[in-house]
Amino acid sequence: MEFETRAVHIGQAADPGTGATIPPIHLTTTFTQPTPGEPLAGFDYSRSGNPTRSGLEACLASLEGGEACAAFSSGLAACSAVLQSLRPGDGVVASHDLYGGTFRLLDKVFVPWGLEVAFAQGAGVEAYRSAIRSLRHPRLLWIETPTNPLLDVLDIAVLSGLAREHGMLSAVDNTFATPYLQRPLELGADLAVHSTTKYASGHSDVVSGAVIARRSELLVGIRFLQNAMGAVPGPLDCYLVQRGLKTLAVRMDRHCANAQALAESLIGTEGIRRIIYPGLDSHPGHAVAARQMRAFGGMVSLELEGGLASARRLCSRVRVFACAESLGGVESLCSHPATMTHASIPAEIRKARGIGDGIVRLSVGIENAADLIADVRQALGGDSRQEGSHLSATLELAADGADSRL
Repeated sequence: MEFETRAVHIGQAADPGTGATIPPIHLTTTFTQPTPGEPLAGFDYSRSGNPTRSGLEACLASLEGGEACAAFSSGLAACSAVLQSLRPGDGVVASHDLYGGTFRLLDKVFVPWGLEVAFAQGAGVEAYRSAIRSLRHPRLLWIETPTNPLLDVLDIAVLSGLAREHGMLSAVDNTFATPYLQRPLELGADLAVHSTTKYASGHSDVVSGAVIARRSELLVGIRFLQNAMGAVPGPLDCYLVQRGLKTLAVRMDRHCANAQALAESLIGTEGIRRIIYPGLDSHPGHAVAARQMRAFGGMVSLELEGGLASARRLCSRVRVFACAESLGGVESLCSHPATMTHASIPAEIRKARGIGDGIVRLSVGIENAADLIADVRQALGGDSRQEGSHLSATLELAADGADSRL
């Protein structure tokens, strides 16, 4: 079966007892056992396993092309389990540009715990090779691609090969791309990690995460931690993510088309120093992205002239976009990494990595592309009071069923 078909059907068979087309949500903490120590269908306690979670894990494993999946209560819980499966003294090489929460987890939690962490000083393979050489016992290569928030594109096949060359595991945070656009395990990575809070669920109403392994044995230690530490999603969370997966393909097609249209429409716009989107020929990673991704994603970052003041002005003037944390929902969001998603990274490190105060990150939703373009343009210039009130009035008319367009 092709991706779209598997997203609708894997792990979602009709209920055998009732014939319900949509499987029931198993809202139970415990399972009645006919004989002590011999639970029906292998389920005894929902921290250890739940039929709704098992269905989600089967679907995610299939979509990523892996053999096994472990679902978690958040993306960072999934990251933590991967890192906790290492041992004090092991070395981790991480992307130079990565989610602020991942940086904080590495720097403030796992370095004190005993891991040795080196950040690659660039996106090229030599930067990673140098970082590996700086470690005493390199064990894990942690990759984000496209990166957050600068959207650098890393060559998964090349970096996974580099990891194998040094006896390391490779893990790819595939949150931005999703398995619809990019499948790291098929490119040689050992693990794919997700904040399924984002595109996988797609509706900004659940927090969850997942780790998918290319081979089942790679997940044994992570599954042990999933149960032993208990950072598992509840059955309703699992249901919401699995429901989101059913429309992932059609949503991602629209996210990508809208992001491409927005990025192209802003070329040459006054006040924008740089438009960062892998779908533009000007992006340094465009060729790699075209090779390893189905399309270029729904994230666009802008570097604005005027720094912090300009970034704040844009984020406060938008009317269709919402200024909010997170990404990947059907609604468009904008954020200011330096004061929001990446504020946990010290300012001097942020700036050294290129995350200046003028960077704005756009999560481009599935609304009409023309409306999104108009919203960003009015937020970049003009009288925000007049244009903002016009947009608000138009949205109110649309909500009342009027045939109007932004």
